Amino acid sequence: MGAGKMGSFFSDLLSFDHEVALFDTNPRRMRFMFNAQRLLTLDEVREFAPEMVINATTVSHTLDAFEMVLPYLPSGCMLADIASVKSTLPEFYASKGHPFVSTHPMFGPTFANLDNLSHQNAIIISEGSDLGKAFFRDLYRKLHLNVVEATFAEHDRLMSYSLTVPFATTLGFAQVAGNEPAPGTTFARHQAIARGVLGEDDNLIVEILLNPHSPERLSALIANLETLRDTIATSDREGLRNLIAQARAQLK
Repeated sequence: MGAGKMGSFFSDLLSFDHEVALFDTNPRRMRFMFNAQRLLTLDEVREFAPEMVINATTVSHTLDAFEMVLPYLPSGCMLADIASVKSTLPEFYASKGHPFVSTHPMFGPTFANLDNLSHQNAIIISEGSDLGKAFFRDLYRKLHLNVVEATFAEHDRLMSYSLTVPFATTLGFAQVAGNEPAPGTTFARHQAIARGVLGEDDNLIVEILLNPHSPERLSALIANLETLRDTIATSDREGLRNLIAQARAQLK
């Protein structure tokens, strides 16, 4: 479900070993799909009778997409999501009675080379179907991804600093730096990162920042920036050296 970047990626990947069909509410997005059936109506989903539905819609539409397709699925069909925020999913899955599996491929298409994922990661949620987890574990390992397991709760805490903090600092940098040309490799690299992050779908950025653990992470970030600002404002050279040393120690 969903013929965006990740939906298209999974469709192409799985179509070599499985019978794959793709459904999107905007049929034009499916016009270049390779080796997969294009389903134009939900009745066609019923006729296809999938064994697994991979929901690759944006995070804000994940539950709505599941609710839309559920009446057309076989009772034993496994529900799968690749959402980057999981907070609403445990209660949803518990209420539906379908087997489920939840993963998060951490190779979002902004920066990853989808032809070489050996330095990328994927998270498989430990709650869920053993069969579903085995399916994705095998799939991700064939892509040479580093695979780790986490609970739903652990996943969102992890994402609050691995995604929320970089996205928030990128927003701050972009608003201060803008598109001004400036000499310096570091500045250019930060600009390239900012353009990549802000090239993502707005809904994805919003949902990542609305992670329930985001306020706590951002409060810690703001506190550190305020300390840095005050240290600079008072020309405290020794204090700056201490902050730099603390930052280096955190990265070891």
